[in-house]
Amino acid sequence: MFNFSYQNSTRILFGQDQIKQLAELITPEQKVLLLYGGGSIKTNSVYQQVTAALQAAEVIEFSGVEPNPNFETLMRATDIARREKIDIILAVGGGSVIDGAKFVAAAALFEGDAWDILAKGANVQQALPIGCVLTLPATGSESNGNSVVTRYETKQKLAFSSPWVYPQFAILDPTVTYSLPPKQVANGVVDAFVHVMEQYLTYPVNAPVQDRFAEGLLLTLIAEGPKALSDPQNYAVRANVMWAATMALNGLIGQGVPQDWATHMIGHEITALFGLDHAQTLAIVLPALMQQQRSQKREKLLQYATRVWQLQHQDEERLIDEAISHTRYFFERMGIPTRLADYGIQAEAIEQLVSKLVQHNMLALGEHQDITPEVSRRILQLAL
Repeated sequence: MFNFSYQNSTRILFGQDQIKQLAELITPEQKVLLLYGGGSIKTNSVYQQVTAALQAAEVIEFSGVEPNPNFETLMRATDIARREKIDIILAVGGGSVIDGAKFVAAAALFEGDAWDILAKGANVQQALPIGCVLTLPATGSESNGNSVVTRYETKQKLAFSSPWVYPQFAILDPTVTYSLPPKQVANGVVDAFVHVMEQYLTYPVNAPVQDRFAEGLLLTLIAEGPKALSDPQNYAVRANVMWAATMALNGLIGQGVPQDWATHMIGHEITALFGLDHAQTLAIVLPALMQQQRSQKREKLLQYATRVWQLQHQDEERLIDEAISHTRYFFERMGIPTRLADYGIQAEAIEQLVSKLVQHNMLALGEHQDITPEVSRRILQLAL
């Protein structure tokens, strides 16, 4: 196991009716920027619960944060945060809204061009406080310091990370997920699954605690994900999916172990160029990457096959083949196709995607940094 230093400062308030706690978490003296997306929170009672809890505070609303939040949209919110001297940002939504709030929180206090935070990795040295009410379990953004933002005019999807943008608190009420469309539920489960895989499916470093945590999360998502589609108002199922998605990327299972993230980096380019949902790109890339990198990931693939999928064969190559096919089948069982062609993306798009990876300096991806542009090309060819 590698050395590590771990701290997660986000306070989690989990369970039904926890939105009421906003009245205690945000004081009447604080000026709040309420950030949310397309308005679905107004049809599922979340908005009403939030505003009722914040009736003593001064609240300025900013709506319209897109899936894969748009830099230009977020800069408008940043201007409001600066002009109105906002004290705290409250993100109400899924990972995109929370990612957007993190960027706004950092950009509002950043000296210089805020795009440099994303494009140049400029150091974030301060940020406005953030709280969040999670409505879509998927990204784990509610309890980490990561954010991904898209600049549509240049078709760039870039990330930044900073301890300054960990939410101070996150409210997780599984009941608010009951009304989610099946596609969003499926996306969330697949997103969380791949987050775990990026930290687990690398190479062994004698870290059985992290491995068993990761395998438990994968098994939970495999068991509960399809139930969330078939029985959408089952509280226990929704609670387990929500908590698994948070635990998948709150930093815990990634401590002291190698991590991959090539699936995400390649997937980001597919989203930026073709507009696919983030989880759709992960479902496309991961099985192909597992196939391409099967030698490098061999020991962990065999462990994954036996511990997660309970596969038993004398032939180790067959074990790996079946582990990959079980992964692909799980994504498709969740309703997410796993081939580029399923989304109308043909072979001629591969060079464009590889060119974008090169442009964004994604030249040495993976836990061994051996996924070069040529290897990325082969992964994308396998994903056709």
